[in-house]
Amino acid sequence: MFRNLISIQTSLLLLTLAGADNPAAAADAAPQKRPTVIWDRTEPLGETPRHLTDAFPLSDQENKLGWTKFEPMSDEFEGKELDRDKWRLGMYWWKGRQPALFSDKNVTVSDGRLHLTMRKEKLPEEAEKAGYKDYTSAALHSRIRSSYGYYEVKARPMNSAGSSAFWFQVEDVPGWLTEIDVFEIGGKAKGYERKYNMNVHVFRTPAENEHWSTGGVWLAPWPLADNFHVYGLDWGKDSIKYYVDGVMVRSVENTHWHQPLFLIFDSETMPDWFGMPDDKDLPSTFSIEYVRAWKPSGNP
Repeated sequence: MFRNLISIQTSLLLLTLAGADNPAAAADAAPQKRPTVIWDRTEPLGETPRHLTDAFPLSDQENKLGWTKFEPMSDEFEGKELDRDKWRLGMYWWKGRQPALFSDKNVTVSDGRLHLTMRKEKLPEEAEKAGYKDYTSAALHSRIRSSYGYYEVKARPMNSAGSSAFWFQVEDVPGWLTEIDVFEIGGKAKGYERKYNMNVHVFRTPAENEHWSTGGVWLAPWPLADNFHVYGLDWGKDSIKYYVDGVMVRSVENTHWHQPLFLIFDSETMPDWFGMPDDKDLPSTFSIEYVRAWKPSGNP
């Protein structure tokens, strides 16, 4: 998810001002090596795991890897309001991809689900002066940061060309800016309806000062916005693995992604990638039934 230059510079400034709270991570500056061990699924999922329990990831229902539930990043979205002890609305480092402006009112909880909505609507004059116009979208992020673990959501992307995204970004170690995109889906974007887009980005480290990324796509046999599916990320020290309905669809060597990051849900207009949404498809909503997180055995 490539941010514009201004947002990247702003993020770096905030990281520098934050101070170093993780000297061990800072000392472990990433090597120049980039991922070379990469596997991408090129066929349908085949037989998917049978769901037996909510206690463990769908891909490991017998908990053979010894996962322990990580409550600060887990939420079933029960009740009528967002749990503000776990989540912050918007992003303090970014206002959204133009022309759509993040709006807190577009983040709601109802019927046991979190909803992020995109709308066509008039924006205030000050927003238009900043380059935003005619559209609002939605974003929220976890209050805490985390790194290695398993992160799983059950979600349905919005049925428009507005993006539906689940990702991690913004560490608190000066000199670092990396990102993991679990998915970026253009549910009704022409040519992208079945593309499950995944990526890892490096914007800056103490050893590097250029943006690069390693992306991949799994082609689903169904339009992704048609229904809810389970999406998972196994973020490990040596590899980062992506799952759909409990089946691995991608594995990437982990050369750089070791610092704790915020967990983020958002929706954006992406005119250069997905094209602008058709106004007749708005409002459209990205819905998340749950997010569950686990830590590996011995690393709570």
